[in-house]
Amino acid sequence: MEVSLPRPRRLLRLSPAISVILIILSLAIAWELIKLIFNLDKRVLPHLWEIAAAFSQPARRGGPPLFNVLLEAALYTLRGALLGFAIGAALGFILGTVFAHVSLLERSLVPYVVASQTVPILAIAPMVVIWLRGSWLSVPVIAAYLTFFPVTINTLRGMRSPDPRAVELMRSYAASTWQTLWKLRFPAALPAIFTAFKIAATSSVVGAIIAELPSGIQQGLGGAILNFNQYYITGPERLWAAILMAALVGILLFVAVSLVERFALRNIVRAA
Repeated sequence: MEVSLPRPRRLLRLSPAISVILIILSLAIAWELIKLIFNLDKRVLPHLWEIAAAFSQPARRGGPPLFNVLLEAALYTLRGALLGFAIGAALGFILGTVFAHVSLLERSLVPYVVASQTVPILAIAPMVVIWLRGSWLSVPVIAAYLTFFPVTINTLRGMRSPDPRAVELMRSYAASTWQTLWKLRFPAALPAIFTAFKIAATSSVVGAIIAELPSGIQQGLGGAILNFNQYYITGPERLWAAILMAALVGILLFVAVSLVERFALRNIVRAA
């Protein structure tokens, strides 16, 4: 006698775009509920439609719309963040690779790499600005400072993730250290490296904005946030709009890295 077992129910899978839309809607509803429940003043938490309307209003009397001003500031900050991300990612990858192959350097330098992240970035930023004499280069340098750490640690872990038997097999085929690196260790480390890249992408935007504050740079989002913060009492929507634009820049970089990750790991995912 055959017994028919119930088929397992398939979980409802949502596309990434729908998931993002649902998350945004949930956050918007939570925002308005918090404002309604606690009866918050607009200076504490303005309505979302007030923030949206501020984008079409002049940033200053007789000036261009706020959206145009913030878009130019976002592009300026994005340039520094991208350069800082590139420098930090390259430095982190090189350090992680070297540490994975030279144990003496790992034991000697990794504690200093970790200790470098315990110093508040707000304390380091003014010193970097003074060292570079207030030039624009201080923006990518500080962004790189926040970027290199996760890439270094994840690259080190990823390079050491291959099965030791696979490493021994490469040695049995008389593969050089360089061949083992690019044919075994590097492909195995890619998932960890891209995870670090996504973290570093958003950190680079934060570093660029922080660097713009002591540098006195007014063209970027840091200058816009500092400027609109002075007029928060009369126009809190403009400050929230600048914060929202900064978040969008970070999300843009995160999505860009995620797309590159999906393309680069498509064969690895299929093989898994």
